[in-house]
Amino acid sequence: MTSPQPAPAPTQTMTIATNNDVVKARQLVRSLAQESGLSLVEQTKLVTAASELARNTLVHAGGGELLASRVSAAGHEGVRLVFRDDGPGIPEPDLALTDGWTSGDGMGLGLSGSRRLVDDFTLDTSVGEGTTVTVTKWAR
Repeated sequence: MTSPQPAPAPTQTMTIATNNDVVKARQLVRSLAQESGLSLVEQTKLVTAASELARNTLVHAGGGELLASRVSAAGHEGVRLVFRDDGPGIPEPDLALTDGWTSGDGMGLGLSGSRRLVDDFTLDTSVGEGTTVTVTKWAR
């Protein structure tokens, strides 16, 4: 007889429409990271990536949403974040992932920096249809 598997953690969804929502997103991500057993360094990396991605969602797409959940696989705990919007999309995703490239006044480290701070990073974008960025950070 196998032991029952824990139910998947519920996904928390929040709208990103204001600067205050970016702050709330960071707070939510920090809480999930702590609950998942991420170290302080891992928490800081994930919260920094989340802050950059939430800010990108607000600034470049006019807003969107964050879906955040605790995940587990192969005995490891982690946090998965999905940032999605219906904005203009990214015309040149490979270029947008290059350090220093910016479509605005930023430093050009949002997407590329976020990718370095997490364990798994997926960018799905279509011009005129929006962008979805999915990231996962695993506890060590």
